[in-house]
Amino acid sequence: MDATTGSANKMSNPTKSDKQYWIALAETIGCIACRIDGHHNPVVSIHHCDGRTKPGAHRKVLPLCAEHHQTGGQDAPSIHPWKSRFEAKYGTQEYLMDKCNELLKSASCKFERMFS
Repeated sequence: MDATTGSANKMSNPTKSDKQYWIALAETIGCIACRIDGHHNPVVSIHHCDGRTKPGAHRKVLPLCAEHHQTGGQDAPSIHPWKSRFEAKYGTQEYLMDKCNELLKSASCKFERMFS
């Protein structure tokens, strides 16, 4: 129970393996939306596609730059708060997660063991 809010703290902490996966996404892919737009942006934050408390939530993520994550506009819609506009331009979050995993596998990066 959280003493400040009086509610149960349901936030699950990412494991070391989850954090290594995030590093692989950032280093290998960068912002997936920028990549689709044709340029590499390695400065990303991790967007959780299905919350942060469900089992496996820390692997259902996308590497997104600030603009595509939260501060975008008309030309570069951000997933928050324009999810439908973002997905219309770049694909669904499920599609983008699959694309990220394919890119990691094909990069033969040092994190390849995560997919074995």
